[in-house]
Amino acid sequence: MKTEITIEEIKFLANIPDDLHTPVLRVANGLHHRAKYPKDKIFLLLVKMLHSPKKYALSRNKMTNLAKIAYEYKRNGKEITLTDDGKELLFNEEAVLTLEEKDTQQKHSFLLREDKLHYTIFGKEHIEAGALLQMETAASLPISIAGALMPDAHQGYGLPIGGVLATEADKVIPFAVGVDIACRMCMSVFDLPADYLKREPHFLKKILTENTKFGMGGETTRKYDDSVMDLPEWNSVKIVRNLKDKAYRQLGTSGTGNHFVEWGTVEVFEDDPLLKLPKGTYLSLLSHSGSRGFGGNVANHYSKIAMQKTVLPKPAAHLAWLDLNTQEGQEYWIAMNLAGEYASANHHEIHNKIARELGHKPLRMIENHHNFAWKEQLADGRNVIVHRKGATPAGINELGIIPGSMSQPGYVIRGKGSAEAINSASHGAGRVMSRTKAFSTTTRSEMNKVLEDAGIQLIGGDLDESPMVYKNIDKVIAAQADLVTVLAKFSPKIVRMADANRKEGRED
Repeated sequence: MKTEITIEEIKFLANIPDDLHTPVLRVANGLHHRAKYPKDKIFLLLVKMLHSPKKYALSRNKMTNLAKIAYEYKRNGKEITLTDDGKELLFNEEAVLTLEEKDTQQKHSFLLREDKLHYTIFGKEHIEAGALLQMETAASLPISIAGALMPDAHQGYGLPIGGVLATEADKVIPFAVGVDIACRMCMSVFDLPADYLKREPHFLKKILTENTKFGMGGETTRKYDDSVMDLPEWNSVKIVRNLKDKAYRQLGTSGTGNHFVEWGTVEVFEDDPLLKLPKGTYLSLLSHSGSRGFGGNVANHYSKIAMQKTVLPKPAAHLAWLDLNTQEGQEYWIAMNLAGEYASANHHEIHNKIARELGHKPLRMIENHHNFAWKEQLADGRNVIVHRKGATPAGINELGIIPGSMSQPGYVIRGKGSAEAINSASHGAGRVMSRTKAFSTTTRSEMNKVLEDAGIQLIGGDLDESPMVYKNIDKVIAAQADLVTVLAKFSPKIVRMADANRKEGRED
């Protein structure tokens, strides 16, 4: 017997008004049960119709009556909007259709290689089958030179989260960088004792909430330092110029999904000349987010171009690349690197505002990207582009941060420069279940009990980020002992995330 399609599933794709729940479910489940359409096909039909309701309303199809209602809503100024998940589903379909239906652009078709690359998997026992399959596909690309899979890996789009892929030195894969270009970590360590959290929890919570802004449309008018907006690269590419105003408005904000800003304590285990912090326990601020709407728009724009110009078999379609010797390739490289500068400035804006309110300058600031592409050299001397999608750079004596979850610790690490790992490490604990499954298998009371037991105060957040959906961070760290040295341990205490809003979609 086929399962029912629920309104919660559809709300991941679009902001459906309450009075349309019944007709939407009637059409969706009618197609599912009577027409025998699989769920994926129904969801795609829904987002295509909601994106262009007039087109479907004026033609005879299985969505006509529902499309007429949606079109009437649009005419009355009450347009039904797609979430980021819905937009991504639509974008992926449009890109594939463009490949199949348009022959006007110059493009090249490629087959996957039969002799797949050997690559090392760290902590394989912690990794789901879908991520392993995605890495196999990535290792089959004709431009792939080397690869590695980190122990926090789980299934994503194109390259798995936790995947590291080295390609030919002039080929870059937008979807192997990810939609949230330059998603990164940043930690400020203050010369204040750990018990400051117990003495001043209300003050710390106040300056945290007053100096952070979360959500996909989050903007802020109060700036501390907006000099990143003066970089000449903002005028170099049309799409970047068009996104500059949006980027300025969002400077100093965080997204949804697993993005956070949190107070905690960091315990430095021993004096380390690289870390430059005396042994001890300090008050610390940790943040996780990326390049906001600017990076997301750049990623989708150039991923679509890559898929139009580089035609691959369907399982690998999202791993299409751009050649850096072409205009599009150069444009993406400029935009991606600018997104990196912007993401760093975004974190600094948040940290500087909070430090000013706290009245203390940090002793030390540590930060790193984990969604990016770098021009690097392999151990054998070959020049390559290394894509790290949810992986921390861990070259010899390279500092990085690997967070856990809202109830688990994170770690400050020093890279060992492992050639097998392509100088990489995990970017976190990694998920054990999808967001959809998290909503259906966990409860708010269960999450609250875990947080209470751990002494965590949560501001915002939802079940899809509850501690139960993440792997055990200590097991993940243990699986990469050959890749990193742990220098310090961060323990979260006051966690700020986006407010629960399942209509909005998620950013990761």
